[in-house]
Amino acid sequence: QVQLVESGGGSVQAGGSLRLSCVAFGYASAINYLCMGWFRQAPGKEREGVAAIYTGGGSTYYADSVKGRFTISQDNAKNTLYLQMNSLKPEDTGMYYCAARITSSCGTTLPQYYGMDYWGKGTLVTISS
Repeated sequence: QVQLVESGGGSVQAGGSLRLSCVAFGYASAINYLCMGWFRQAPGKEREGVAAIYTGGGSTYYADSVKGRFTISQDNAKNTLYLQMNSLKPEDTGMYYCAARITSSCGTTLPQYYGMDYWGKGTLVTISS
C-alpha cells in the first residue's frame, strides 16, 4: 500500500513557476522501485500524464507539452517526488495528481493514468494570463 500526499499548488501568472511535492507513505521500500508520475486534469477534460520517473533507475518521461519547462525529480531520503514547473501557461491549469505503481519499470513511454495503482487527492494549479 502506498499513500501519496501532494502539496505546492497555487495561483500564479503566466510565465511564473511552481514546485509541486508528493510525499509517499506506507511503502516499506521508501520510494525505491516505483514508477511515479504527475498527472493533471482540467475541467471537462480527461486526466493526462505530465511527467513520470522510475525511482529505481531515474529514467524520466515527459509530455510533449511540458518538455523543456517541467522537471520531475525524486528525493529518496525524504520519500518525496517533485515537479518543478517553469514558464507556466494558462493551459497548464488543472488539478495535479501524484500517482505510483510498484513495478520494475515505467515502460518505454509516459505512463497512462489507468496504469497507475495509487493516487493522491491532488493539488490545484491555476495559471492566469
